[in-house]
Amino acid sequence: MKEEIKNAKKLIAKYIKQLPLYYSNYFSEIFEGDIYFKLENLQRTGSFKIRGALSSIINNMDKCKNGVVAASAGNHAQGVAFGSSLFGIKATIVMPKQTPLVKVENTKSYGAEVILHGNNYDEAYSYALNLSKQKHFYFIHPFNDMDVIAGQGTIGLEILDEDIDIDQIIIPIGGGGLIAGIASYVKEVRPDIKIIGVQSENAAGMYYSFLRKSLVTLSSSATIAEGIAVKKVGDLTYGICSKYVDEIVTVSENEIAFAILQYIEKSKLVVEGAGAVPLAAVLANKIDVKGKTSALVVSGGNIDVNLISRVINKGLVTTGRFAQISIILKDTPGSLSAATDIIAKCGANVLDIKHYRFDINLPVNFTKVVFDIETKGREHIQEILNELYRHGYEAMVNG
Repeated sequence: MKEEIKNAKKLIAKYIKQLPLYYSNYFSEIFEGDIYFKLENLQRTGSFKIRGALSSIINNMDKCKNGVVAASAGNHAQGVAFGSSLFGIKATIVMPKQTPLVKVENTKSYGAEVILHGNNYDEAYSYALNLSKQKHFYFIHPFNDMDVIAGQGTIGLEILDEDIDIDQIIIPIGGGGLIAGIASYVKEVRPDIKIIGVQSENAAGMYYSFLRKSLVTLSSSATIAEGIAVKKVGDLTYGICSKYVDEIVTVSENEIAFAILQYIEKSKLVVEGAGAVPLAAVLANKIDVKGKTSALVVSGGNIDVNLISRVINKGLVTTGRFAQISIILKDTPGSLSAATDIIAKCGANVLDIKHYRFDINLPVNFTKVVFDIETKGREHIQEILNELYRHGYEAMVNG
């Protein structure tokens, strides 16, 4: 694959951004190892997927004369749509119904026809495959295609072209095209570099295929990392990964959400769930980076703004910077003021107060009050609870 990847780089070089590795001072310091980010979230179309799409289109231009079709949760769609627009090729993209609006609109902006079909990638894929047969469109697979894999592998070439002695590369896995491409180049040039894949535990098709040593089809792939929400990895990608990938780990939805928030807070980067899974694995201590030089592939940044809001809120709860505290009070003048005063004296900021007077579980003349408060961490929350208990209040943290 090394020569195919070199050739792919020559074909796509003038259409993509050359993104040097970015050194993270913050994460390097806290984990006592050198951590670099390969920022494909800053790539054209906001994802690495443009690489494989362009590689496939340019290598198969004669087959694209009737148009191309692809199935995608968003990033491959944008890569195919953008690549097609460069060469005046008609593009039809089938996307799952739940695809974030930002990815749908961006795909349309490149001139592609978008068809929303199915509840997941696999259903969209089947529909796109039928369209390909009916209308004689060239089908561009998002991962199980050697031209696509070669295009994604150009990331590995770029990483090794830098004057940095890398010990390990940590890569998101969905269908496996990205890690297959990177691993096949890196292991042929520098077999000593460790290749580690990361999947959402809710969509861990490659992880379980590795465990069972055969392709596994998942019953569900629901995850906030929708860019890697694939029920079944490709046979080509599985074969390459079986040969070259050293380790695969999984991360939870909460760990992914926390990583997205950390990118925003600590690195000032907007990263989608799929792109955040390598950092999620590091933050959860599932990958050892201490004393090593690690390159984390940040595969994309096309995240829906509504999801960002939910992720931030979830992250604030997880880190103890936001809490909902329920207190049972006597429904008499002054009782709310007294409770609020205790919370304020503890240094918490009250954002909202809700009354629930008609809860059937409450005694007559009592009310449940829910405080939304800004806090400084879990210890601070416990301090507030302790102070409320000391004053005789029945209080608890919701969730």
